[in-house]
Amino acid sequence: MKSKNWFMPLGILSVLLVAAGGITYAITGEMGNLPVSLIWIGLLGLLLFFYIYFPEIREFITKRSTKYAFNTAIMSAVFFLIIALIGVMSIKYKARMDLTENHRYTLSSQTVKILKSLKEDVEAIAFYRSDERTRQAMFDLLSEYSYHSSKFRFHFVDPDRDPSEAVKYGITSYRTTLLKYGGKQEIVGTESENKLTNSLIKLTNKDIKIIYFVKGHGEKNIDSAEENGYAQLKESIERENHQVRDLLLLGAEKVPDDAAVLVVSGPETDYVQSELDKITAFVKKGGRALFMLDPGGAPGLSKYLSGFGFEIAGDFIIDKMSQVYGANFLMPVVVAYYKNHPVTSEFDLATFFPIAGSVHIKDDPAKGSYDLAKTSDKSWAVTGKLTKEDEEFNPDKHRRGPISVAAVTAVEVSAGSSKAAEGQDSVKTWGKIMVIGDSDFTSNKFLKTAGNRDFALNALNWLAEENILISIRKKEPGLTPLMLSVVQSKVVFWLSVVIVPSLLLVAGIGVTARRRRSA
Repeated sequence: MKSKNWFMPLGILSVLLVAAGGITYAITGEMGNLPVSLIWIGLLGLLLFFYIYFPEIREFITKRSTKYAFNTAIMSAVFFLIIALIGVMSIKYKARMDLTENHRYTLSSQTVKILKSLKEDVEAIAFYRSDERTRQAMFDLLSEYSYHSSKFRFHFVDPDRDPSEAVKYGITSYRTTLLKYGGKQEIVGTESENKLTNSLIKLTNKDIKIIYFVKGHGEKNIDSAEENGYAQLKESIERENHQVRDLLLLGAEKVPDDAAVLVVSGPETDYVQSELDKITAFVKKGGRALFMLDPGGAPGLSKYLSGFGFEIAGDFIIDKMSQVYGANFLMPVVVAYYKNHPVTSEFDLATFFPIAGSVHIKDDPAKGSYDLAKTSDKSWAVTGKLTKEDEEFNPDKHRRGPISVAAVTAVEVSAGSSKAAEGQDSVKTWGKIMVIGDSDFTSNKFLKTAGNRDFALNALNWLAEENILISIRKKEPGLTPLMLSVVQSKVVFWLSVVIVPSLLLVAGIGVTARRRRSA
C-alpha cells in the first residue's frame, strides 16, 4: 500500500504536464515539439496512474455518493449546454425590444424600407482605429443595416494598420464611413442613422426632383430661420435628395417644366388670374401641387380650388383634445388618418395644426378624391370672427367634428398635353392636388412637433412620385423632459419634501427616545 502512495504525485504531475502543453500551444499558436511532448508525457503518466490505482478508482466510482455527484455533474453539464445553445441561437435569430420613447436604438421604417428596396449591393467601409471609442456604436449601426438587407455589406479598416486602403479612397480622417453603390460613393462622418440613410438615398436615387415654392404674395420664406420661416423644412427636403427653389409665378412665363411639385404656402393676398391659369395649365399637364392655406388668407384661392371639388370654408377649428397634449384649443390635433392612401396608410403619429381651417372633398375613388386627416369628435368649426363664447361648443352655431384638415384629388391630364401624348392612349394620366388647411405646421417653430415633419415630407414625396421615401423618419436623439401637471407637481413636492422627510424625522426621534428610556 505504501508503495502505491509513491505514485500519488504522478497523477497531479501528469495533469500539470497536459495543462502546460495546452498553455504552450495557446501561446505559440503552433503544435510544435514542446507542447506535443508535454501532452504526450502527461497522457502516459495518467494512463500509468489509472492502471496502478484502478481498484481504488473502481471502488470510488461504485459508491452511492459518487453516483449522486456524477448525476449532478451530468445535469449541470446539460443545463450549461442548453444555455450555450440558447446563446448561439440568439446570435442568429435575435429579437430586440426598444423601450426608448423615440426608438433611438431601432432603425426607422424609412431606413428599413430603403434597405429592402436595394437592387444592387451596397458596400460600407468604416475607417476606425481599433481602439476608437465610437467604433462599437458604428459597428452596431452597420450590423442593423446588414440585418435588414442581404445586399448591404460592411467591413472595418484601421487606417493606422492599413494606410494604403485609406489612401486608395482618399480618406484623411478617422470615424469616416464610405458607402459604395452602383459606381457612386458617399462619405458619412459620424455614427448617425439619419446621415447614413440620407447618403444611401443620394446613392440610390437616380433623379433629383425639384420642388418649387411660390412667392410674391406673403408666402412662407424657404430661407428664413425665423419662427414662421421654412428654413428647416427646406433642409429636411434636401436631405431626401430633392432640390428646393422659389418661384415668382407672376413674372414667369409658366411653371418650369422640371418642377416635380409646386407648393403654395400660406399666401396673405390673392393670386391674379394669370397666375391661377399657369397653375391650372401645370396641373392639367400632369403636374403636382400642394396648397397650404391659412384661415382668412387669400380667399380667392379657396374659390379657385372649389373648381377642383375642394370645400374650404375659411373657418377656424377649435379642439379641446389638443389641451391634453399641452397645446391650446386653437391648435387642433389629428390622430385619425385615411388608411387607404399612400401618404397616410402607415402614419400613426399625432399631427398639430396651429390655427387651422377645414378642408373637405367628396369621396370619389375614381378620381382619387379623399379626406386624408381629421380632428377628433371633441373639436368643432367656427365660422366668422372668433369670440370668447366660441370656446364652448354651441350646436346652433358650430359644426361638430371630426373635421377634415387635409384632402387630395387627381385631375385627368388633357388629351393634347405633352405627358398624355408621351403615354399610351389606353392609360390615363393624372395631375394631383393636395390641400391642407394650415401653413404654420411646417414652420420652423412647429416642424419638429410630433408627426408634423413626417406628414409634410410624406405629402411632398407622394406628389413627387417618390413613394419609397414615404415613411416615419428617425427622430434626432435629445433631451426627454418630464412634463408634470399642477396636481402631479404637488404630489411630487409633498412626497419628496414633506411626507418622507417628516416620517424619517419622527422615526429618528422615536428611536432616540426609546434608547434613552431603556438606559
